[in-house]
Amino acid sequence: MIRVPSLIHVGEFQSLKIQDMTFVAYRNQDPPLKNEVFFEEHAVIFVLEGEKKFVSPTQTIHVRKGHIVFIRRGYYLMQETIDSNYRSLVFFFNEKLLKEFVGQHLEIVAPKHQKGVEKADTKTHPSEVEGLLVFQITESLHKFTESIFPYFNHETPYLNHFLRLKLQELLLHILEIDHSEQFKNILFSLYKGEKVDLEYLMNSYYLKPLSLEELSRLSGRSLSTFKRDFQEQFNTSPALWIKNKRLEYASLQLERTAKNVSEISMEIGYESVSHFIKAYKEKFGQTP
Repeated sequence: MIRVPSLIHVGEFQSLKIQDMTFVAYRNQDPPLKNEVFFEEHAVIFVLEGEKKFVSPTQTIHVRKGHIVFIRRGYYLMQETIDSNYRSLVFFFNEKLLKEFVGQHLEIVAPKHQKGVEKADTKTHPSEVEGLLVFQITESLHKFTESIFPYFNHETPYLNHFLRLKLQELLLHILEIDHSEQFKNILFSLYKGEKVDLEYLMNSYYLKPLSLEELSRLSGRSLSTFKRDFQEQFNTSPALWIKNKRLEYASLQLERTAKNVSEISMEIGYESVSHFIKAYKEKFGQTP
């Protein structure tokens, strides 16, 4: 599994940062044909050449030259390169910078009935979290992408300031073509500090190799708040809940599939088969 942007490799990408946060990365070599990717930050992908397939639990989409894809933070998907000439610009949006942007542009981001609304402590419905947004590159967006490339070779003490302006410009361009207002709604929900429903989040990700810190970020909570809210809702700790949920999944796989113990052990995150067998026996009273 590849975590982006933290695992962006210099050999595969050129990148520019706003302070210490990756803002834009340009893939300048042929990418691996197929891999799993976990998005640590919200991302917008400009497809410059070639074609790629994204497969998530809820949808499969093909994108090609002329497409823009918005991927929400926390998305875990399989990507497959269809064309070896694939090239892309990928922009990453740190949540703090997104909130700053919305705060400066509430008059165009906030729903009409909520202008000037204060931050709320509410939960997002699962349907609001799902989905990749796909747009067509407009002439103005094409010009925007062209304006980015000179910064990769431009040495200036003002680079950080230029890139902050480019971030704002990009967000305004996307809002302009966001006719469904899904992107606008996502920005506003982030600004209000809405929290993802824990049951939905955990059922979506319990098989994924994510740390508690990553899960807490995906839920819109600090780690301490995540653990406290989880204990109140499930009456157990996140680590114990995940362990039991994975073992229950393993039991179903043993009953309903032809997978062997080693395959299932690896699938649910046990590096040692003997540790899996021990945990399974402790829970179910018999070995797998």
